[in-house]
Amino acid sequence: MTDFSDLLKADNQQPGHMIRLLDALEHDAWMAAQPPAVRSMLTAQKFRGKPGEQAIIPGEGDGVWSVVAAVQNKAKLGPWCLARLAETLPEGLYRLADVVPGAAAFGWLMAQYRFDRYRQDEAAPGPRVLLTSGVAQIDPMVQLARATALVRDMVNIPAADMGPPDLEKAVEAVAQAFGAHVTTTRGDALEQGFPMIHAVGKAADRSFAPRLIELEWGDPAHPRLALVGKGICFDSGGLDIKPSSGMRLMKKDMGGAAHALGLAQLIMAARLPVRLHLLIAAAENAIGANAFRPGDILRSRKGLSVEIGNTDAEGRLVLGDALTRAGEAQPELVVDFATLTGAARVAVGPDLPALFCNDDDLAAQAMAAGMEVDDPLWRLPLWDPYADMLKSDVADINNAGDGGFAGAITAALFLKRFVPDDTPWMHLDTFAWRPTSKPGRPKGGEALGMRAIFRLLQRRYGNQH
Repeated sequence: MTDFSDLLKADNQQPGHMIRLLDALEHDAWMAAQPPAVRSMLTAQKFRGKPGEQAIIPGEGDGVWSVVAAVQNKAKLGPWCLARLAETLPEGLYRLADVVPGAAAFGWLMAQYRFDRYRQDEAAPGPRVLLTSGVAQIDPMVQLARATALVRDMVNIPAADMGPPDLEKAVEAVAQAFGAHVTTTRGDALEQGFPMIHAVGKAADRSFAPRLIELEWGDPAHPRLALVGKGICFDSGGLDIKPSSGMRLMKKDMGGAAHALGLAQLIMAARLPVRLHLLIAAAENAIGANAFRPGDILRSRKGLSVEIGNTDAEGRLVLGDALTRAGEAQPELVVDFATLTGAARVAVGPDLPALFCNDDDLAAQAMAAGMEVDDPLWRLPLWDPYADMLKSDVADINNAGDGGFAGAITAALFLKRFVPDDTPWMHLDTFAWRPTSKPGRPKGGEALGMRAIFRLLQRRYGNQH
């Protein structure tokens, strides 16, 4: 994994190449002030001052050159303003001419993320190091990059190497780094205590046996925060099997667990004053003689009976038991992440996690936090009248809804049944995947919504940095 701390360093006047950023307000005046030879060179490189364009300007002497790059707003750099530069410039040290990178340092770091675990003989480009006078922001940006890379890596790794035991190892590795405590429930204890997690995962190979992984960290006197992640390591759809096209990306169905773990890592690195409780429901929804069936009635940890309308609506089942367990500890706030429904992607597309929340003020704060850090969320309603779609003739609730309408909403309403009525709760139905590449954001696993919720938690618990 990239050591992001090597890519963002304090500016102690080390030799380095200067990057001059221009926006529309100053482009024309700056160009007019350049010597004819420089203007000709910029024209040859097709630099017209449009955001995203860049060019090299040679200086006097061997190896002396600088960079000019166009941005939307020089006074307010967004996270991705420098990402293309970090992807395309030669290795070396760089500094911005007259601004501090601020949020743009994140994109500089993420542009140098590589998922090369399974590649041979690929020559990785050398590091592009950004020097900054904003030394107070170096560690927070590095921590954001590390957490984002953790999510990307976990989602990109194929299911054979990221099963329930691998999820458990990933949680243990993060816990060890911060002195947190991990407890895992599996086997008979899982079947008795978390019957829906057991039912979803029982058809998998024994080496991929289902489990509930819990991490606890922080002062018990601090407000209790529960993070819950859907850890379906591969989703065949179960007996209601998916078509091959729908199964191709199901290695990413543990993306919610990756988000929850990445956020937990951020919280511990920032030492937010919370009592953190991370819960990851890990299982493979496999097909076998003992797989749970359409029409089965499962009992849940909460005591509700659940009729199975569709075995491919399994994520909400494992989350139901995990949310129940989270609520038993009486948290001050519950946040869950899940790659839960295709309906959410139809509604808001791949880039926007659908946000469901039982508290209007909290939802508004989450939306504002997402806009602040350019990690947007889009709220959808917890529309209670649609709960009728989850009615069952033979059980307390059906897992699959009725009629094919409002699939993301009915899934959220199912989860709501397992959250204590008086507990603030947010559910993020995220895609965890980027279908096309953008600067700093390669095609593949992606953290979508994690930075937004982290900023919300920083605001909520008094840590502004």
